[in-house]
Amino acid sequence: MAVDLAEFEKGRPFDGDYDAALAEVQKRLGRLHVAHVVCNLRTMILFEGWDAAGKGGAIQRLTTGWDPRHFRVWPISAPTQEERDRHFLWRFWQKLPGKGRIAIFDRSWYGRVLVERVEAYADERAWRRAYDEINEFEAQQQTDGVNIIKIFLHVTQEEQDRRLADRLDHPWKRWKVTPEDFRNRARRADYLAAMWDMFRETDTRWAPWSVFDGNDKKAARIAVLTHIADRLERIVPLEPPLLDADFERYARAQLMSPPKA
Repeated sequence: MAVDLAEFEKGRPFDGDYDAALAEVQKRLGRLHVAHVVCNLRTMILFEGWDAAGKGGAIQRLTTGWDPRHFRVWPISAPTQEERDRHFLWRFWQKLPGKGRIAIFDRSWYGRVLVERVEAYADERAWRRAYDEINEFEAQQQTDGVNIIKIFLHVTQEEQDRRLADRLDHPWKRWKVTPEDFRNRARRADYLAAMWDMFRETDTRWAPWSVFDGNDKKAARIAVLTHIADRLERIVPLEPPLLDADFERYARAQLMSPPKA
């Protein structure tokens, strides 16, 4: 899929009662998460996008009300030396979700064809080869029963600058701003070229990309959470599983009799 990110820059404010809409979609996601656990399903949700595009805020609101025993958020940063000594996908194999689990990636293996490409941490032969490696990796997971949801949040340079400035002015958000934010900002044209190739090469039928206009935070959050709920509803049964009849009779009989001293 060829994606023109300029089509995701309108920044239209959310039309409606944001708090009510957020509560409703979180309630819906809560039900889906319980069903996901009960049915022993596996899902990966990955978030990519610009610095300050709203990935963290969306993840925070996505997981509100979820049982923390059954999901894990993986914030992906630069690989360690041990990880650099191996294939770039090695560290992600260890983070794949088990039965009944959801793995959420705040950035992901797409770093190979984004930051590692732009900053020359990977040579051209390596990052070009990575498109096929990523597609095969995702196909393996899908074939093995893992549901894959890929989210990209886009913001304009002007909106990103405003958010970075707001963070600098906030005494409890300054820690979020790093030199890497401004290094990436200076290479925006290079990142746009890398993103164009990424969408074209890795938007597959088994792991499609979904791009969202992140220029209005509230509208983006509702759109992203609604999309994830829609995707989960494709795999999660809407009716609860039946309780084993023999166990139910046993349990009810036990509850009707007093415990032994």
